[in-house]
Amino acid sequence: MTHYYRLGKIPHKRHTQFRQPDGSLYHEELMGMRGFSGVQSLLYHLRPPTQIQKILLRTTADISFEESGVLCHRHLRTATITPARDAVEARIPLLSNADVSISVARPTETMSYWYRLAHGDEVIFIHEGTGILESQYGNLRYRPGDYLVIPTGVLWRIIPDTNIEQRMLIIEASGHIEPPARYLNRYGQFLEHAPYNERDIRPPDELVTHDEVGEFEVRVKECEYHRKGFSQRITSYFYGHHPLDVVGWDGCLYPFAFNIEDFEPVTGRIHQPPPVHQTFEAPGFVLCSFVPRLFDYHPQAIPAPYNHSNVDSDEVLYYAAGNFMSRKGIERASLTIHPSGIPHGPHPGMYEGSIGKERTDELAVMIDTFHPLHFTNYAVQLEDKNYAYSWLA
Repeated sequence: MTHYYRLGKIPHKRHTQFRQPDGSLYHEELMGMRGFSGVQSLLYHLRPPTQIQKILLRTTADISFEESGVLCHRHLRTATITPARDAVEARIPLLSNADVSISVARPTETMSYWYRLAHGDEVIFIHEGTGILESQYGNLRYRPGDYLVIPTGVLWRIIPDTNIEQRMLIIEASGHIEPPARYLNRYGQFLEHAPYNERDIRPPDELVTHDEVGEFEVRVKECEYHRKGFSQRITSYFYGHHPLDVVGWDGCLYPFAFNIEDFEPVTGRIHQPPPVHQTFEAPGFVLCSFVPRLFDYHPQAIPAPYNHSNVDSDEVLYYAAGNFMSRKGIERASLTIHPSGIPHGPHPGMYEGSIGKERTDELAVMIDTFHPLHFTNYAVQLEDKNYAYSWLA
């Protein structure tokens, strides 16, 4: 994160005595990135966050990749996946490499535990649904179009609103997900040309301090990538007190929401390249937002994108809403994957047909990876096998 925020009660100075009403000390916790040289926050607990009463290996799972086949463009239809379980257990892993894992989910239940990813940050794109992201930093309400950016180390759970359908795209990183460096000045403030800024970022706004005893579960997931798939291991940590017992915190590291509709598109006289849509960056991939915008205004402009070869990237597009100007046969919650090594571009008729149009109303999330993605066996079951031939007139 890039700006300072605080909630609740904190002492005047860091690392000094801060006492509870009964005279005992609050327990300070530093949560930070990159050792002690990255962004960080200080949290103050009623009880030590290290008091674990029991540790159990909950589950291990091997996610297999499909056998290697032809290199071609592919289309996954995820609209009809079955709603079930909670926001972690409902995940269906589709695409993965050592840098990133991409899943979809349609949860129906509140998580009965708290969760964190051990080795990186994650982004949950809320395609449909409303509810609360609850963490030790407080409550954050979410709505359709929100990117929920959750740093590693944050304990969280999702509480969906009752009787509201939920649909999510989940991006798990092996590392940290941050605003692109070119949007920030040397002090970490968003620059004037950035397509969003601090006002668009919503941190938790309600800190609820839980002073309860009992048995409370936190699940931590680790992933190990290998040639034929990846392994997931979830360990359960049980506390004798509520893990969200924070009375106050401050700093620059916290979960936040950014709504895709607050992304300000960059337009020009001729077609602008995909980097103008970039929203976040992480080791091995970037995340971009395609939003409603005016088309190019050169008198000879062709608004549809030109044919291009992603020589260094696999391109994944998740279609959220609207009519995508360069594609036919795409529906809400479709995922297209255009791999490096072969060109792709607009479908027949879309290139010429875009001439003279003034705007597009598409809404989509793009993930460009710098290493090839692998398809899980779950993904193959959702595939439109004819997509690779859809450029034939």
